[in-house]
Amino acid sequence: MKIKNICCIGAGYVGGPTMAVIAQKNPDIIVTVVDVNAKRIQDWNDPDLTKLPIYEPGLDAVVSDARGRNLFFSTDVDNAIDTAEMIFISVNTPTKTYGAGKGMAADLKYVELCARQIARVATTDKIVVEKSTLPVKTAEAIQSILDNTGNGVNFQILSNPEFLAEGTAMRDLAMPDRVLIGGNQTKEGKEAINALVAIYSSWVAKENILTTNLWSSELSKLTANAFLAQRISSINSLSALCEATGANVSEVAKAIGMDSRIGPKFLRASVGFGGSCFQKDILNLVYISKSLGLR
Repeated sequence: MKIKNICCIGAGYVGGPTMAVIAQKNPDIIVTVVDVNAKRIQDWNDPDLTKLPIYEPGLDAVVSDARGRNLFFSTDVDNAIDTAEMIFISVNTPTKTYGAGKGMAADLKYVELCARQIARVATTDKIVVEKSTLPVKTAEAIQSILDNTGNGVNFQILSNPEFLAEGTAMRDLAMPDRVLIGGNQTKEGKEAINALVAIYSSWVAKENILTTNLWSSELSKLTANAFLAQRISSINSLSALCEATGANVSEVAKAIGMDSRIGPKFLRASVGFGGSCFQKDILNLVYISKSLGLR
């Protein structure tokens, strides 16, 4: 299955840069990034690349290379969905502020709205790719919406979580530690997986592209962030012990980081972890465990 037309719903921090790199590395594929935020799309299309809505070193060069050739930014969501063979969902999944799971669970309203819009518009078979960070089993909810409210077309769901860090996103995209793709293990599901593998294979080594079932892929993103946050919390806790005993936390971190089983990353003592992902994803992981009766 050769993909010729891709749509990404969501022109934010993940969707915009990721699709720009995919377009640059696959000049034979039309990539359209859509968003209901007209100002954001206007900024992506601005001839002045200093006005891009996201700042990441190297992003302007990639956008300049691909924009207008095979990379496009638009507010016409329906048309992009209609013409695409593969649709990425890259929208926000904030922590819920109401109802069951308030303060812990991920709010999937934007993902569900995307699924309903895809179901309403699509008249040909589509591969739908989860790019947002989602709770495990979200693919079941998306599949249910597509199958029960759609026009009788066939949808294959893939999970392809991002692993980007602010400030190094373009390097992370160009030279990823791994690309993770999860899908159904049916004949059609494996064909969908292979279609996405082929896109990434234009610049990522095959051994760095991991394919799994849907649930392993969805859970891996939350687990990765939980492990990284745990390392930061652990070294911060040890800093108090260092102060009490006269040890130097930087020296301790260097010593344990030289153990190949541990490694040196995320062992810098600080005020704690921040950003938009770690706390949200840890709370989501805890909520999922509690909802499954795990303690």
